[in-house]
Amino acid sequence: MKIEQIYTGCLAQGAYYIESQGEVAIIDPLREVKPYLERAKKDKAKIKYIFETHFHADFVSGHVTLAKESGAKIIFGPTASTGFDAEIATDGQVFQLGNITITALHTPGHTMESTTYLLKDESGKDHAIFSGDTLFLGDVGRPDLAQKAASMTQEELAGILFDSLRTKIMTLADDVIVYPAHGAGSACGKNLSKETVGTIGDQKKTNYALRADMTKAEFIQEVTEGLQPPPQYFPLNVQMNKDGYEDIDVVLKRGTQALSPDAFEAAVNETDAVILDVRHQNEFVKGHIPRSIFIGIDGGFAPWVGALIADVKQPILLITPEGREEETITRLSRVGFDYTIGYLKGGFKAWEEAGKDTDIIESIPAAEFKDRLEKENIPVFDVRKEGEFVSSHINEAHLTPLDFLNNHLSEFPDTETFYVHCAGGYRSVIAASILKSRGIHNLVDVAGGFAAIKEVGIPVTDYVCPTTLK
Repeated sequence: MKIEQIYTGCLAQGAYYIESQGEVAIIDPLREVKPYLERAKKDKAKIKYIFETHFHADFVSGHVTLAKESGAKIIFGPTASTGFDAEIATDGQVFQLGNITITALHTPGHTMESTTYLLKDESGKDHAIFSGDTLFLGDVGRPDLAQKAASMTQEELAGILFDSLRTKIMTLADDVIVYPAHGAGSACGKNLSKETVGTIGDQKKTNYALRADMTKAEFIQEVTEGLQPPPQYFPLNVQMNKDGYEDIDVVLKRGTQALSPDAFEAAVNETDAVILDVRHQNEFVKGHIPRSIFIGIDGGFAPWVGALIADVKQPILLITPEGREEETITRLSRVGFDYTIGYLKGGFKAWEEAGKDTDIIESIPAAEFKDRLEKENIPVFDVRKEGEFVSSHINEAHLTPLDFLNNHLSEFPDTETFYVHCAGGYRSVIAASILKSRGIHNLVDVAGGFAAIKEVGIPVTDYVCPTTLK
């Protein structure tokens, strides 16, 4: 028996490759399926099953393409309904894989079709669960995402999740391994651990939602408390995972059209495409195409695209570091953004050399920002998350989280110069690019963000541990 976790940091997502005696199961695969096919070929094995723990909201699974390429059967849990061929498992149904078995345990609550898969080893002993978004390390799946589809309130779904955890998961032995679908950084929970593998026993000791003396009412209150609105692209990803989507090869062919500066400019003028610049923020501030949006490929790329562009059918034109065009298109497709219609051949340098219009963002080091703060009362806007801000922030700073920047546009000064910062410099440049694309140019970025601000001794509020902010 072989179990491999294939973890994608950008999405904080874990897919799983399980092999026994030449038969393979893949759990919650990513959109690009070649790595699974190549791995099975290397093992001289055949992919037999593709298990989906639920209809994912935060990424587009590779189940449809992988089934087409491998001939494997797609398995969903009870109550699931799909627009493609899939086997809808019954609660307790057993699937044979080589000399091990995988049992479907229906664990509704995060979504109504949510299913945990229990792997039993060659001797029939419970070995591991693949818990999807039902159980994370340190948290459980948020119960508010499936309210509309289930015609239930988040409180009702939380109550169902409470029962699922206590009747299907907490009854398992403490040494059973927990393989969740996500780790820290995912928007599918609020308190996820940075660890990506644990045990039932550890979770009973450390996960607030699995306290033995917890009542259902307490569980409902704590699990639903402090939930931020989900990103707008979530329901669009769910629909793609339920109904199907284009093969990744089609998406790549459409997106990898190399456009000259003139052709790129014509495409901008003739379509409603967003210009997405994925270079490093330090390059973007020095020069970029006017009205382009910055979301760097080397940061939390795909989730920020989903949160800020929102519409998965939005046409996109790309400016990328040389040689990273296909990678960018692939990573966009992971969260359902399939409509890249081309990229700028030769990158921003070619645009400059063609004599096209350019723009910059004024960005200053924290030491210079400190000097300006000491000389006058200047407006400062912090685009970190609320929890980061409450933990510690510059005195008199305004909180305008990047996730919900559009809700705060009226708060920025019309003419007075204002200053924007985040934690390390990535999100503030995203924010600045969005503001400039909306005609707000009277801003200055603080390079290095809050980390650099503290280093130069700018006064900030006393630190409060985030775990106490409930």
